[in-house]
Amino acid sequence: MTALHTLRETARRTVDPVYWDFVAGGAGEERVLADNERAFDRYALLPRVLRGAARRDIRVDLPGAPAAGPVLVAPTAFHRLMHPDGERATARAAAAEGAVLVTGTAATVPVGEVVAAAREIAAGAAVWFQLTLHPRREVTEALVRRAEDAGCTALVVTVDAPVFGRRPRDLRNGFTDLPPGYAAENMRDLPGAPPGGLTDIPMSPAISWQDFDALRAVTALPVLVKGVLYPADASLAVAHGAAGVVVSNHGGRQCDTVPAAVDCLPAIAEAVAGRVPVLLDGGVRRGGDVAVALALGAAAVGVGRPVLWGLAADGEAGVRRVLAELRDDYAHTLTLCGGARNADLTRDMVVRRSGTW
Repeated sequence: MTALHTLRETARRTVDPVYWDFVAGGAGEERVLADNERAFDRYALLPRVLRGAARRDIRVDLPGAPAAGPVLVAPTAFHRLMHPDGERATARAAAAEGAVLVTGTAATVPVGEVVAAAREIAAGAAVWFQLTLHPRREVTEALVRRAEDAGCTALVVTVDAPVFGRRPRDLRNGFTDLPPGYAAENMRDLPGAPPGGLTDIPMSPAISWQDFDALRAVTALPVLVKGVLYPADASLAVAHGAAGVVVSNHGGRQCDTVPAAVDCLPAIAEAVAGRVPVLLDGGVRRGGDVAVALALGAAAVGVGRPVLWGLAADGEAGVRRVLAELRDDYAHTLTLCGGARNADLTRDMVVRRSGTW
């Protein structure tokens, strides 16, 4: 059992079962949830040898975010359900490990406090803000201003949630609202709400590229598009000025009939053709998974659930363990593949495991 799975079991025993199901569960019959992890088992790496790679450099430059390695913290909701310090602990851990943190619209700690916690650890800590576009553009703009004022260095727009995914575990448990004292704090005091009031997190099938264009018109921050599986949509994102594309199926929490994220990565990397960075999240559980994703065209990967496992198991220290484990295991794999830099992992080094297709 890997260190991450040990943390997972500790977290499962620690967290209220209803909240654990919220984190662990997926949409429908959870086929995509399971396939995100299984998909990495379908790939193998062909190492190169005698390449003189005595020194390693796994740093990566992402939009507004130089990072110590190609593993970042993907946006996930409601960290205080896992630990009282919530997103503050996650932010401190990410900053200490030199990882980019993507904090979200559904964070239980306001974005300003999240960034402040990260900057207490490292003055240059990079925090991005995950944003769900609101049908009322003044609400979207207010969220953007909060992220800018807080010091976020990029925006990540989630585009794969026109409606809420049907998640049987949450329906079975009756989990529809946060407990008293918890809220999606970034949705407080927005235009149209009473003082101190909360606005619902938006999900609307009416959102279009016009709304994305309107967002780009009100901010100078780089904007990445998250939730892309169709190659032509990746090309459209670049055409509309996206600073990056995140290949993601929402961790299997939205549509249960889509492919595993990593299976979509090569075609999207080909469509983007190096014009902007391509990132991936979904199913990354070991350093070898990171290496496979980079070889298939990703500049970096995001991890979501493992961060929450670490947070629930041991707070800030648990999150640091997750990020350090993935970074160090990735660096080890890179060396075993004859690489000194992330770019040394190339598409021709990836093969299918026998019998997995």
